[in-house]
Amino acid sequence: MNTGPVRRRDGDLCLAVHVQPGAARNEVAGRYGDRIKLRLTAAAVAGRANTALIAFMAGEFGVPKMSVNITAGHTSRRKTVIIHEPRQKPEWLSEADQG
Repeated sequence: MNTGPVRRRDGDLCLAVHVQPGAARNEVAGRYGDRIKLRLTAAAVAGRANTALIAFMAGEFGVPKMSVNITAGHTSRRKTVIIHEPRQKPEWLSEADQG
């Protein structure tokens, strides 16, 4: 059983993330416990951080924004994100998957 931050299901990826809104730049900042830590410039106001998270993940995985869904944690820093059929694999994904 995979208890890490990256799970694969059919052609999709399920990522457990910890989001830090209001950061200086958008970036993956390694691990945060059992999650992948993401820093986002958007504030956690009126869904801006969620919108930024979707756009960031879409760019990282080479998919349209509609292929990225936040399935848990809409109002929390701890979120679950599904990437439908990712087209590319960012370098940081291998490191995060290692645990």
